[in-house]
Formats: sequence, C-alpha cells, structure tokens
Amino acid sequence: MITKINSLVELLATLNNSQPATLELQTSILCPYSITLPSGFSITGADKEKCILSFSNSDGIGLTANNEISNLIIQTNPTNRAIYLLSNFPDLGTLKLKDLTITGQVQILTRTGTNKTNLIAENIDVVACDARRYSEQPQKYGVNVYQGAFTVYNYNSEEKSVINATLTNISLGRKGAPVIGSGLFVAGFGDNGGSVLSDKISTRDIYSNGMIPFGQPDMITAGVFILNGTKIKKLEHTGTTTTYGVNDMVLDTWGHVEKWTADKAITSYGPSGIGFVNFGVVDEFEAKDKIETFGLGARGFNQYDGTVGKATFHSIVTNGNGSIGMQFSKPVGSITVLNGVVSHGSQGQTLVKGVIMTLPADGISVKPGGEIKELNISGGITTYGNNVHSYNVEGGTVKQLNIDGQVTANGQNSIAVAVSNNGKTPLANVSAISKQGIAVQISNGKVTDRTGLTAKGTKGDVVEN
Repeated sequence: MITKINSLVELLATLNNSQPATLELQTSILCPYSITLPSGFSITGADKEKCILSFSNSDGIGLTANNEISNLIIQTNPTNRAIYLLSNFPDLGTLKLKDLTITGQVQILTRTGTNKTNLIAENIDVVACDARRYSEQPQKYGVNVYQGAFTVYNYNSEEKSVINATLTNISLGRKGAPVIGSGLFVAGFGDNGGSVLSDKISTRDIYSNGMIPFGQPDMITAGVFILNGTKIKKLEHTGTTTTYGVNDMVLDTWGHVEKWTADKAITSYGPSGIGFVNFGVVDEFEAKDKIETFGLGARGFNQYDGTVGKATFHSIVTNGNGSIGMQFSKPVGSITVLNGVVSHGSQGQTLVKGVIMTLPADGISVKPGGEIKELNISGGITTYGNNVHSYNVEGGTVKQLNIDGQVTANGQNSIAVAVSNNGKTPLANVSAISKQGIAVQISNGKVTDRTGLTAKGTKGDVVEN
C-alpha cells in the first residue's frame, strides 16, 4: 500500500499505523528528531529533486527489518547518522537502499541478537560525513580503525551471525571535500565471530580524510577498508579512490577478497598513506591506472600479512621521504608492474604496524619473511633519493625475476641492487646503474643466477662482502 505524505504530521501519523506501507513523500520535510521505520515499512520520494528529508537536531532514519529507502535526498548534520539500525531482531530480512543522496553517515551495524541480515545498496552518494565519533572500532596490528561514511559492521560475536551484502555504485565525498574518517568500511566482528559476506561491491569516486593528528601511530583509516571477518567475491572501483590524511590508506584489507580491480587512479596525499596495503588474503588484484602517493612515508604497495595470489599494477610512483614503492614481508605469488616503479624520496618516517619508523624510500624492498614466486617489472625500477636502494632484497626471497628496463639509482650513495641478510634473488639479464654509488652490492646474500647481469656504478660495479 502506497501512502502519499505531504507534511511532517502525516509522516508521523502513518508511521504509527500497524499495517506496513510505502510512504511516498510529495515534498520536502524537516524533522526535529529521528524517525523509525517499523518492520515492513518503506519510504521513497515521488521526485528526488524536490523531496528532501532533513533532520535538524538528530540522527535520521532508524531501520528495523524488511525496510526500503529509495529516491530521496536525506540530510542530517555530517556528524550524525542519516541511516542506521535500531533493532536486534534475530532476522532483519532484507534492507534496501537505492538512489540516495546523503549528508551524514550510513551505518548498518548489527549487534548481539541479530544473526541474519540481507543488505542491498545501489547508487548511494554520501556528500559529507564525519564518522569519527563512534566507539565501535576494529582493533588489530596495534591500531584502531575509524568507521566510514558508508559502514557495514557485524558487531555480533556469535559465529552464526551473518550480513549478506551487495553494494553497487557507492560514491563518497567530493574532490577537495572528502568525507571524514574512513570512506567505505566493511567489517565482521573480528577473526572470530560474526561475518560479512558479499557477492559484489562496486564504488565510484571516493574521497576521504581520516583527520588523524600527525605522529599518532595507533589510529588508521582508509578510502576503502575491508576488515577481518569479511569475504568479498568481487570488489571493483570504477572511479578514482583518493585519501588526504595521516595514516589514511587508500585501499586496505584485513579480510578475504577473491577478485579486486581498480579502473582509475589510486592516490594518497597524506603522510603514511599507503596506496594498497594487504594484511588479508587477496586471490587476484589489478590496478589498471597508476598508484601514486605524495606524503611522508606514504608507500605504494605493502604486503604485511596474509598473501596475494596474483597482482598486476599499471605503475607505482611515490614522492615522499621514506615512501617505499613496494614492500613485501610475507609470501606472495605473481607480482607484475606494467609501467615501472619510481621512488623520488630519501629517508623519512613512516608508520609500520602501529610504530613510527625511519625507512629509506627504496623502489622495491623484500624483507625477512617476504617471498615472491614471480616478480615481473616492465619499465624498470628508478629511485632519485639519497641513501636508498632501487631493488633491495634484505632477508627475503625472490624465486623468479624478470625486469624489462634498467634498475637505476640516481641519488648520492644510493645502490641500484642490494642483496643482504641471507636474502636470495636471481639477477639474470638485469641492468643495474648507480650514478652516485654502487650498482650491485651483495652482503651476506645470495644471487641465484647472474646470467646476463650488467652493472655500472661510480663507486663500484659489483661489490661483495
């Protein structure tokens, strides 16, 4: 049954009816307090352009079960929730959000008592939001994570609790006017407990700023954060993804993503803002446009925990001191870069697992515990900073290496290729050049194949000790 709504009085009266109905707004309405959609109720706009549902002093619409919100502009204060859950029924049925322009947070957070939820969200645009006020935050690896402008969070510790989510065409923030906190945030209860399962998530343009003070090591955010307790079959970014803040990753996962693609640029402007960081399991990843970071200690790609089966990158460029192009601390499968890795910085501070450390802005770094089955680089590896390494195997292992293009170190005392700390790598057909340092330095490391290796350095071609 469709009930046409022309005023706040009619809206409140209809919500008190016992019979579920679809409320169709005919005009804009200002509410002085939050409203609740009873089970089975829906709310929509007859004309999205003229149907603005505003909340002047409170959160917006509370969902209970089997609700739908569509074809509306919803406006709260950016620090409030525009749409949120207000029940703990065992089964929330299907919650649908469609064709919405929103100021304020979308927070689908289930708690103890709710074991089954189906969420379908399509064409959601969050214009402005500040999601930092909420105390429910994932904790792992020495850090807490702020919620996002669009948050899906199973906060029920029972393992049988599941949110099944399909999220398509999610847009957050504006260029130069990012949402505050994380952008898209999807989380289960943790490594054990309630989960979030998704067949598909797709995003358009996302702009976020965590607003974290510089030097605070135990808080992070991300433009897109897929946290532990999640499993995503397909994750796709058809728009750009951009972050501006300190410790503000662009793409980050602690969960499991089967197939992950980014069609447009991945960009970070803030200190310690990594382009793509993986603590979870990613079966296949592809970045079809460049990953570029500008801040101090802002790395391009980091494999900290878990693994990546296959990853293909268009290119990776870092500009700040301490900003490593690619760093590996765990085993991965096939890694391919199609248009080179470039690092412009020298040494600088950066966030590593909740600790601020000083690192050189190496091009590629393979740390102890890092193992790459196959590393393919087209376009070479280039560094411009002083006292850095272009290709640095410092305790890790590279089993197969193919570099099309030169490995070049331009800065003072910078090394093109370094193998140390029991690190192992082939250097077959590698062309290493250091314009102000050593071309190839081997110190307590092993080069498994030197066939076709050429090296030229102003302070030594191949130096072994």
